[in-house]
Amino acid sequence: MQEGEEFQDFAVDRLYDIGLAIANYSSKKYQMCKGENRAGIEIKYDRKFKKTGNLWIELSEKSDPFNERYVPSGIYRGSWLFLIGNYDELFIFSQKMLKMIAQKYTLQENGSRTSIGYLLPKGDAEKYAARTIKLTPEKEKIWKP
Repeated sequence: MQEGEEFQDFAVDRLYDIGLAIANYSSKKYQMCKGENRAGIEIKYDRKFKKTGNLWIELSEKSDPFNERYVPSGIYRGSWLFLIGNYDELFIFSQKMLKMIAQKYTLQENGSRTSIGYLLPKGDAEKYAARTIKLTPEKEKIWKP
């Protein structure tokens, strides 16, 4: 949880660098009702991306693997942009694009049985992203925790 929150802070700083000022909601109540922030940008850290070369695009989630039902993920909660990546590379997608291309990929459950989504290969991510932010090695040293 803390790892994801720190990444959100990192991403908010990177978005500020390109002219998008965002303030994330800190309470679960606001996040569930309004999304992660008022700007409507869902932010996700994919710690496996560097190793696998795939982004995990989550469509449904549940807090506990023993819960029977999944609920729609943030991609369906009113956000219009979706930022995902790691400390080296950020991809910004329109939510509409990610929903539209979902049918091209095999939906699957993650290993912890708390998420259903699809794997988006890096080449496809570069093709479908509205914007990609690659950090230079110099910036990476400054910002990487």
